[in-house]
Amino acid sequence: MPSESETARYRSLIAGFAGQRILVAGDLMLDEFIWGKVSRISPEAPVPVVDVVAESYYPGGAANVARNVRELTAGAAVMGLAGTDAPGRRLMRLLEAAGIDTSGVQQEASFSTTVKTRIIARNQQVVRVDREKKTPAAAGETERARRHLESAMGSLDAIVVADYGKGFLTQPLADAICRAARAHGKILAVDPHPHTCLSWRGATAIKPNRAEAFLAAGLAPSEPVIPIAEDRALAEAGARLLRLWEPASLLITLGEHGMLLFQAGAPPCHTPTRAQDVFDVSGAGDTAIAVLALGLCAGATPAEAAELANRASAIVVGKLGTATVTTAELLASFPQV
Repeated sequence: MPSESETARYRSLIAGFAGQRILVAGDLMLDEFIWGKVSRISPEAPVPVVDVVAESYYPGGAANVARNVRELTAGAAVMGLAGTDAPGRRLMRLLEAAGIDTSGVQQEASFSTTVKTRIIARNQQVVRVDREKKTPAAAGETERARRHLESAMGSLDAIVVADYGKGFLTQPLADAICRAARAHGKILAVDPHPHTCLSWRGATAIKPNRAEAFLAAGLAPSEPVIPIAEDRALAEAGARLLRLWEPASLLITLGEHGMLLFQAGAPPCHTPTRAQDVFDVSGAGDTAIAVLALGLCAGATPAEAAELANRASAIVVGKLGTATVTTAELLASFPQV
Protein backbone atom coordinates (compact mmCIF):
# COMPACT_ATOMS: atom_id res chain seq x y z
CA MET A 1 0.00 0.00 0.00
CA PRO A 2 1.53 3.39 -0.98
CA SER A 3 2.08 5.95 1.73
CA GLU A 4 0.11 9.19 1.82
CA SER A 5 2.93 11.08 0.14
CA GLU A 6 3.27 8.39 -2.55
CA THR A 7 -0.46 8.43 -3.16
CA ALA A 8 -0.45 12.19 -3.49
CA ARG A 9 2.43 11.91 -5.95
CA TYR A 10 0.59 9.35 -8.12
CA ARG A 11 -2.61 11.35 -8.10
CA SER A 12 -0.63 14.43 -9.19
CA LEU A 13 0.94 12.46 -12.04
CA ILE A 14 -2.48 11.24 -13.21
CA ALA A 15 -3.75 14.82 -13.17
CA GLY A 16 -0.79 15.64 -15.42
CA PHE A 17 -2.04 13.31 -18.17
CA ALA A 18 -4.50 15.95 -19.36
CA GLY A 19 -3.02 18.07 -22.10
CA GLN A 20 -0.31 15.59 -23.11
CA ARG A 21 -0.10 15.10 -26.88
CA ILE A 22 0.55 11.55 -28.03
CA LEU A 23 0.86 10.11 -31.53
CA VAL A 24 0.22 6.36 -31.77
CA ALA A 25 1.82 4.68 -34.78
CA GLY A 26 1.13 1.09 -35.74
CA ASP A 27 -1.20 -1.51 -37.17
CA LEU A 28 -4.84 -0.41 -37.13
CA MET A 29 -7.61 -2.97 -36.72
CA LEU A 30 -11.33 -3.24 -36.11
CA ASP A 31 -12.50 -5.28 -33.12
CA GLU A 32 -15.95 -6.85 -33.54
CA PHE A 33 -17.77 -8.41 -30.61
CA ILE A 34 -20.75 -10.69 -31.11
CA TRP A 35 -22.62 -11.14 -27.84
CA GLY A 36 -24.91 -14.10 -27.36
CA LYS A 37 -26.25 -16.83 -25.13
CA VAL A 38 -25.78 -20.58 -25.21
CA SER A 39 -28.62 -22.95 -24.39
CA ARG A 40 -27.78 -26.06 -26.40
CA ILE A 41 -25.07 -28.04 -28.19
CA SER A 42 -25.14 -28.26 -31.98
CA PRO A 43 -26.46 -31.57 -33.36
CA GLU A 44 -23.87 -31.22 -36.15
CA ALA A 45 -20.78 -31.17 -33.93
CA PRO A 46 -19.94 -31.03 -30.20
CA VAL A 47 -19.87 -27.23 -30.15
CA PRO A 48 -22.20 -24.67 -28.51
CA VAL A 49 -24.88 -22.91 -30.52
CA VAL A 50 -24.67 -19.16 -29.82
CA ASP A 51 -27.90 -17.18 -30.16
CA VAL A 52 -26.77 -13.65 -31.05
CA VAL A 53 -28.31 -10.84 -29.03
CA ALA A 54 -26.02 -7.89 -29.84
CA GLU A 55 -22.98 -6.76 -31.82
CA SER A 56 -20.49 -4.02 -31.00
CA TYR A 57 -17.40 -2.55 -32.64
CA TYR A 58 -14.28 -0.90 -31.24
CA PRO A 59 -10.97 0.40 -32.61
CA GLY A 60 -8.42 -2.39 -32.30
CA GLY A 61 -4.65 -2.82 -32.37
CA ALA A 62 -2.83 0.50 -32.47
CA ALA A 63 -6.22 2.19 -32.82
CA ASN A 64 -7.14 0.80 -29.40
CA VAL A 65 -3.94 2.24 -27.95
CA ALA A 66 -5.03 5.62 -29.32
CA ARG A 67 -8.46 5.07 -27.81
CA ASN A 68 -6.84 4.43 -24.42
CA VAL A 69 -4.77 7.59 -24.78
CA ARG A 70 -7.86 9.60 -25.73
CA GLU A 71 -9.67 8.43 -22.59
CA LEU A 72 -7.01 10.18 -20.51
CA THR A 73 -6.12 13.23 -22.64
CA ALA A 74 -7.67 15.14 -25.53
CA GLY A 75 -4.35 15.13 -27.38
CA ALA A 76 -4.57 11.73 -29.08
CA ALA A 77 -3.55 11.13 -32.70
CA VAL A 78 -3.03 7.97 -34.73
CA MET A 79 -0.88 7.05 -37.72
CA GLY A 80 -1.30 3.90 -39.80
CA LEU A 81 -3.07 2.26 -42.74
CA ALA A 82 -6.75 1.50 -43.23
CA GLY A 83 -8.70 0.20 -46.17
CA THR A 84 -11.56 1.91 -47.95
CA ASP A 85 -13.52 -1.30 -47.34
CA ALA A 86 -16.51 -1.41 -44.98
CA PRO A 87 -14.41 -2.30 -41.89
CA GLY A 88 -11.97 0.50 -42.71
CA ARG A 89 -14.78 3.03 -43.05
CA ARG A 90 -16.32 1.87 -39.78
CA LEU A 91 -12.95 2.12 -38.04
CA MET A 92 -12.44 5.69 -39.26
CA ARG A 93 -15.91 6.68 -38.04
CA LEU A 94 -15.18 5.21 -34.61
CA LEU A 95 -11.86 7.02 -34.33
CA GLU A 96 -13.30 10.34 -35.41
CA ALA A 97 -16.31 9.96 -33.10
CA ALA A 98 -13.87 9.40 -30.22
CA GLY A 99 -12.11 12.68 -30.98
CA ILE A 100 -8.87 11.07 -32.17
CA ASP A 101 -6.86 12.94 -34.81
CA THR A 102 -6.82 10.68 -37.91
CA SER A 103 -4.83 12.97 -40.22
CA GLY A 104 -1.99 10.44 -40.11
CA VAL A 105 -4.14 7.55 -41.34
CA GLN A 106 -3.68 6.61 -44.99
CA GLN A 107 -6.76 4.98 -46.52
CA GLU A 108 -5.89 2.72 -49.43
CA ALA A 109 -8.34 0.93 -51.72
CA SER A 110 -5.94 -1.99 -52.10
CA PHE A 111 -5.52 -2.43 -48.34
CA SER A 112 -7.62 -4.99 -46.46
CA THR A 113 -8.53 -3.78 -42.96
CA THR A 114 -7.81 -6.38 -40.29
CA VAL A 115 -10.93 -7.47 -38.37
CA LYS A 116 -10.85 -9.56 -35.21
CA THR A 117 -14.24 -11.01 -34.33
CA ARG A 118 -14.82 -12.36 -30.83
CA ILE A 119 -17.95 -14.34 -30.01
CA ILE A 120 -18.88 -13.98 -26.34
CA ALA A 121 -21.44 -16.06 -24.43
CA ARG A 122 -21.98 -16.23 -20.67
CA ASN A 123 -19.17 -13.71 -20.23
CA GLN A 124 -16.75 -16.14 -21.88
CA GLN A 125 -15.05 -15.92 -25.26
CA VAL A 126 -16.25 -18.89 -27.31
CA VAL A 127 -14.04 -18.31 -30.35
CA ARG A 128 -12.09 -15.59 -32.14
CA VAL A 129 -12.13 -15.23 -35.92
CA ASP A 130 -9.36 -13.18 -37.61
CA ARG A 131 -9.72 -11.71 -41.10
CA GLU A 132 -6.44 -10.23 -42.23
CA LYS A 133 -3.91 -10.01 -45.02
CA LYS A 134 -0.38 -9.21 -43.86
CA THR A 135 1.09 -6.90 -46.48
CA PRO A 136 4.30 -4.90 -45.96
CA ALA A 137 3.77 -1.18 -46.45
CA ALA A 138 4.83 0.11 -49.85
CA ALA A 139 7.72 2.57 -50.09
CA GLY A 140 5.30 5.39 -50.92
CA GLU A 141 3.17 4.66 -47.85
CA THR A 142 6.24 4.62 -45.62
CA GLU A 143 7.45 7.91 -47.09
CA ARG A 144 4.06 9.58 -46.54
CA ALA A 145 4.08 8.35 -42.95
CA ARG A 146 7.60 9.74 -42.47
CA ARG A 147 6.55 13.15 -43.82
CA HIS A 148 3.48 13.22 -41.58
CA LEU A 149 5.65 12.35 -38.60
CA GLU A 150 8.07 15.19 -39.31
CA SER A 151 5.26 17.69 -39.67
CA ALA A 152 3.65 16.58 -36.40
CA MET A 153 6.73 16.30 -34.18
CA GLY A 154 6.71 19.88 -32.97
CA SER A 155 3.26 19.50 -31.45
CA LEU A 156 3.85 16.14 -29.74
CA ASP A 157 5.02 15.10 -26.28
CA ALA A 158 5.50 11.42 -27.16
CA ILE A 159 5.24 8.76 -29.82
CA VAL A 160 3.79 5.36 -28.94
CA VAL A 161 4.50 2.49 -31.32
CA ALA A 162 2.13 -0.51 -31.33
CA ASP A 163 3.55 -3.21 -33.61
CA TYR A 164 1.14 -6.05 -34.34
CA GLY A 165 3.18 -7.44 -37.19
CA LYS A 166 0.64 -6.65 -39.91
CA GLY A 167 3.02 -4.71 -42.16
CA PHE A 168 2.65 -0.97 -41.53
CA LEU A 169 5.84 -0.73 -39.49
CA THR A 170 8.96 -1.37 -41.56
CA GLN A 171 12.60 -0.87 -40.57
CA PRO A 172 12.88 2.36 -42.62
CA LEU A 173 9.85 3.76 -40.78
CA ALA A 174 11.14 2.49 -37.43
CA ASP A 175 14.46 4.23 -38.10
CA ALA A 176 12.64 7.45 -39.03
CA ILE A 177 10.58 7.31 -35.82
CA CYS A 178 13.67 6.74 -33.67
CA ARG A 179 15.58 9.57 -35.41
CA ALA A 180 12.67 11.98 -35.06
CA ALA A 181 12.20 11.20 -31.36
CA ARG A 182 15.91 11.75 -30.67
CA ALA A 183 16.16 14.90 -32.77
CA HIS A 184 13.15 16.52 -31.11
CA GLY A 185 13.77 15.18 -27.61
CA LYS A 186 10.46 13.31 -27.45
CA ILE A 187 9.50 10.24 -25.44
CA LEU A 188 9.31 7.07 -27.54
CA ALA A 189 7.45 4.12 -26.01
CA VAL A 190 7.32 0.89 -28.00
CA ASP A 191 5.14 -2.21 -27.75
CA PRO A 192 7.21 -4.49 -30.02
CA HIS A 193 6.36 -7.55 -32.07
CA PRO A 194 9.17 -10.12 -31.99
CA HIS A 195 8.36 -11.66 -35.37
CA THR A 196 8.96 -8.39 -37.25
CA CYS A 197 12.54 -8.22 -35.89
CA LEU A 198 12.48 -4.41 -36.03
CA SER A 199 15.15 -2.47 -34.18
CA TRP A 200 13.97 0.28 -31.80
CA ARG A 201 17.40 0.98 -30.38
CA GLY A 202 17.51 3.89 -27.96
CA ALA A 203 13.77 4.12 -27.28
CA THR A 204 12.68 5.66 -23.99
CA ALA A 205 10.72 2.56 -22.99
CA ILE A 206 10.04 -0.82 -24.61
CA LYS A 207 7.26 -3.08 -23.27
CA PRO A 208 7.20 -6.72 -24.40
CA ASN A 209 5.26 -9.43 -22.59
CA ARG A 210 7.08 -12.46 -21.18
CA ALA A 211 6.72 -14.65 -24.28
CA GLU A 212 7.78 -11.82 -26.59
CA ALA A 213 10.78 -11.04 -24.39
CA PHE A 214 12.08 -14.60 -24.48
CA LEU A 215 11.56 -14.84 -28.23
CA ALA A 216 13.29 -11.52 -28.93
CA ALA A 217 16.15 -12.44 -26.60
CA GLY A 218 16.69 -15.74 -28.42
CA LEU A 219 15.89 -17.83 -25.35
CA ALA A 220 13.66 -20.89 -25.03
CA PRO A 221 10.38 -20.21 -23.21
CA SER A 222 10.33 -21.15 -19.54
CA GLU A 223 7.73 -21.38 -16.83
CA PRO A 224 7.55 -18.45 -14.38
CA VAL A 225 9.43 -18.84 -11.11
CA ILE A 226 7.88 -17.42 -7.96
CA PRO A 227 9.09 -15.24 -6.36
CA ILE A 228 9.93 -13.30 -9.51
CA ALA A 229 13.26 -12.20 -8.01
CA GLU A 230 14.41 -15.84 -8.33
CA ASP A 231 13.38 -16.23 -11.99
CA ARG A 232 16.87 -16.40 -13.47
CA ALA A 233 15.68 -17.08 -17.02
CA LEU A 234 13.53 -13.94 -16.94
CA ALA A 235 16.44 -11.91 -15.56
CA GLU A 236 18.65 -13.19 -18.38
CA ALA A 237 16.02 -12.26 -21.00
CA GLY A 238 15.79 -8.76 -19.60
CA ALA A 239 19.57 -8.34 -19.49
CA ARG A 240 19.91 -9.50 -23.09
CA LEU A 241 17.22 -7.12 -24.33
CA LEU A 242 18.82 -4.20 -22.50
CA ARG A 243 22.01 -4.90 -24.41
CA LEU A 244 20.22 -5.54 -27.71
CA TRP A 245 17.75 -2.65 -27.74
CA GLU A 246 19.53 -0.15 -25.46
CA PRO A 247 16.31 1.43 -24.15
CA ALA A 248 16.28 3.75 -21.18
CA SER A 249 13.73 1.34 -19.64
CA LEU A 250 12.54 -2.17 -20.43
CA LEU A 251 9.20 -3.21 -18.91
CA ILE A 252 8.28 -6.90 -19.24
CA THR A 253 4.61 -7.58 -18.51
CA LEU A 254 3.95 -10.86 -16.72
CA GLY A 255 0.16 -11.25 -16.67
CA GLU A 256 -1.02 -12.41 -13.24
CA HIS A 257 2.53 -11.91 -11.92
CA GLY A 258 2.60 -8.17 -12.60
CA MET A 259 5.49 -6.41 -14.35
CA LEU A 260 9.26 -6.37 -14.13
CA LEU A 261 11.21 -3.18 -14.90
CA PHE A 262 14.81 -3.32 -16.14
CA GLN A 263 17.21 -0.37 -16.33
CA ALA A 264 20.93 -0.42 -17.03
CA GLY A 265 22.98 -0.30 -13.83
CA ALA A 266 20.04 -1.02 -11.53
CA PRO A 267 18.49 -4.23 -10.15
CA PRO A 268 15.16 -5.28 -11.72
CA CYS A 269 12.10 -3.74 -10.04
CA HIS A 270 9.05 -6.01 -9.66
CA THR A 271 5.53 -4.57 -9.49
CA PRO A 272 2.98 -7.21 -8.39
CA THR A 273 -0.35 -7.38 -10.20
CA ARG A 274 -3.17 -5.20 -8.89
CA ALA A 275 -5.94 -7.15 -10.63
CA GLN A 276 -8.78 -8.41 -8.42
CA ASP A 277 -11.01 -9.98 -11.07
CA VAL A 278 -10.03 -11.05 -14.58
CA PHE A 279 -12.87 -11.24 -17.11
CA ASP A 280 -11.12 -10.41 -20.38
CA VAL A 281 -7.46 -9.70 -21.14
CA SER A 282 -8.28 -8.22 -24.58
CA GLY A 283 -6.38 -4.96 -24.98
CA ALA A 284 -4.66 -4.99 -21.57
CA GLY A 285 -1.28 -4.48 -23.24
CA ASP A 286 -2.70 -1.55 -25.21
CA THR A 287 -3.76 0.10 -21.97
CA ALA A 288 -0.38 -0.57 -20.39
CA ILE A 289 1.69 1.06 -23.15
CA ALA A 290 -0.67 4.05 -23.32
CA VAL A 291 -0.49 4.74 -19.59
CA LEU A 292 3.24 4.03 -19.45
CA ALA A 293 3.83 6.74 -22.07
CA LEU A 294 1.46 9.19 -20.42
CA GLY A 295 3.13 8.65 -17.07
CA LEU A 296 6.57 9.38 -18.51
CA CYS A 297 5.19 12.49 -20.24
CA ALA A 298 3.75 13.69 -16.92
CA GLY A 299 7.17 13.42 -15.26
CA ALA A 300 6.94 9.99 -13.64
CA THR A 301 10.07 7.97 -13.00
CA PRO A 302 10.15 4.68 -14.95
CA ALA A 303 9.14 2.80 -11.77
CA GLU A 304 6.23 5.18 -11.16
CA ALA A 305 5.11 4.94 -14.79
CA ALA A 306 5.25 1.13 -14.53
CA GLU A 307 3.08 1.21 -11.40
CA LEU A 308 0.52 3.40 -13.17
CA ALA A 309 0.51 1.08 -16.20
CA ASN A 310 0.13 -1.92 -13.90
CA ARG A 311 -2.89 -0.43 -12.13
CA ALA A 312 -4.52 0.61 -15.40
CA SER A 313 -4.11 -2.92 -16.80
CA ALA A 314 -5.62 -4.37 -13.64
CA ILE A 315 -8.70 -2.23 -14.19
CA VAL A 316 -9.29 -3.15 -17.84
CA VAL A 317 -8.94 -6.91 -17.35
CA GLY A 318 -11.93 -6.64 -15.01
CA LYS A 319 -14.08 -5.47 -17.93
CA LEU A 320 -15.52 -7.37 -20.88
CA GLY A 321 -14.52 -6.42 -24.42
CA THR A 322 -11.77 -4.15 -25.69
CA ALA A 323 -11.93 -1.78 -22.75
CA THR A 324 -10.22 1.42 -21.62
CA VAL A 325 -9.52 2.98 -18.23
CA THR A 326 -10.81 6.41 -17.23
CA THR A 327 -9.02 9.05 -15.21
CA ALA A 328 -11.56 8.60 -12.40
CA GLU A 329 -10.94 4.84 -12.29
CA LEU A 330 -7.20 5.25 -12.19
CA LEU A 331 -7.44 7.87 -9.45
CA ALA A 332 -9.76 5.58 -7.47
CA SER A 333 -7.12 2.82 -7.55
CA PHE A 334 -5.17 4.96 -5.05
CA PRO A 335 -6.71 5.71 -1.63
CA GLN A 336 -7.78 9.25 -0.85
CA VAL A 337 -5.36 11.25 1.27
